[in-house]
Amino acid sequence: MSKAQVIHKLGPPSAMQWEDWPVPDPAAGEVRLRHTAVGVNFADTYHRGGISHPWPVPPCPVVIGFEGVGVVEGVGDGVSEFQSGDRVAYGIPPLGSYSEVRNYPVDKLLHLPDGLDDKQVAALLMKGMTAHYLLHRTYAVQPGDTILVHAAAGGMGLILCQWAKALGANIVGTVSTEEKAEVARAAGCDYPVVRSKEDFVAKTREVTDGEGAAVVYEAIGKDTLQQSLDCLRLMGVCAAYGHVSGPPDPVDIIQDLGRRGSLFITRPAIMHYVAKRSDLEWTANDLFKAIGDGVLDANINYEYPLKDAVQAHEAIQGGGTLGATVLIP
Repeated sequence: MSKAQVIHKLGPPSAMQWEDWPVPDPAAGEVRLRHTAVGVNFADTYHRGGISHPWPVPPCPVVIGFEGVGVVEGVGDGVSEFQSGDRVAYGIPPLGSYSEVRNYPVDKLLHLPDGLDDKQVAALLMKGMTAHYLLHRTYAVQPGDTILVHAAAGGMGLILCQWAKALGANIVGTVSTEEKAEVARAAGCDYPVVRSKEDFVAKTREVTDGEGAAVVYEAIGKDTLQQSLDCLRLMGVCAAYGHVSGPPDPVDIIQDLGRRGSLFITRPAIMHYVAKRSDLEWTANDLFKAIGDGVLDANINYEYPLKDAVQAHEAIQGGGTLGATVLIP
């Protein structure tokens, strides 16, 4: 019998219980896989607490988590793309990665190239695929573009900074402390701004000679959205992909977008950008290449045994973590 972090009633970190978790034979179109590493995302805390964002949470008892790496142990009917022994990875639901063993649909499963580290991929896959579409599709960053990255020392921010720097961008990044400013700088952020000490709008205008940024990667939400719009150049793009401070106030398309210079605002979400199998494979393969080429590092600063996932969630919600967290079954 395999084990998992089972939630019988959604709530605080202690809602997760390390228990036996039966795994049936894989259904048609599924594989059974044994995890070697599990990624931890801030969205996991939403799911555990009962917030169905960005994906719905199935009824309890439930196992959360949507990012993992493992080895195939069995295949269901009709599965020919994968076989026992294959190294595989996934970064989107169905939920269930906080487990030793699980079943997963092959239409969302990825072959893991040789030479890539399981823990790096588990920590990078979802955030890395998000960074890929943000930097290549939501707004295609060009050499010389100035971009603004919020929470530049967070898990997503560090990946955006590394990849954007490789694309030739000039990066302004907001952080909460001087320590995080140095972490962001090491990841390629040219102008880290501690929000409590410096005006990031003024800094963005200063480094662009008043023009403004080509794109803002807006992850904070309510506390910063209006200022983020103030940072943009004419016809600039605000990619509002997160809202850790809460949902922002409504945007007036005439006053907030038109008056500021024909701005664009979008709420990009990974499930739409990888809805087609071809897009999923393109996004993941570009990411795997970036990892293999050394463009991206997961900055794994915290490893917990899977059985100690409660401690991992307590640390993340405490707001003191830097870089990525992984769980090891």
